[in-house]
Amino acid sequence: QVRLVESGGGTVQAGGSLRLSCAASGRSSSNAYMGWFRQGPGKEREFVATISGSGGSRDYAASVKGRFTINRDHAKNTVYLEMNSLNVEDTALYYCTAQAQARYYYRDPGAYDYWGQGTQVTVSS
Repeated sequence: QVRLVESGGGTVQAGGSLRLSCAASGRSSSNAYMGWFRQGPGKEREFVATISGSGGSRDYAASVKGRFTINRDHAKNTVYLEMNSLNVEDTALYYCTAQAQARYYYRDPGAYDYWGQGTQVTVSS
């Protein structure tokens, strides 16, 4: 079992930056992906970014590519989402997620086994 705890959300003005953190406890497969999804007001949960177990492979949604960066620190068992040039469309509840074992359809929330409680990001204009 893996427990995920997110932090770092908050309110920021458009054009600003935030860094989300996700601390994982427990064990999963060494090549399992960890990632971030978000759910905005009145919207469905959508893929944001993911990173492979080794950290060598990353993928981003088109809407955040070039603005967001995902990284992981194996020593701390933590995944980070660095968010820059935020705009009001980025306002959402951001969820950290992890796989128990590697599944390569990683843009699908069904590919993940564990979810955090979410951290709110609000971008004001």
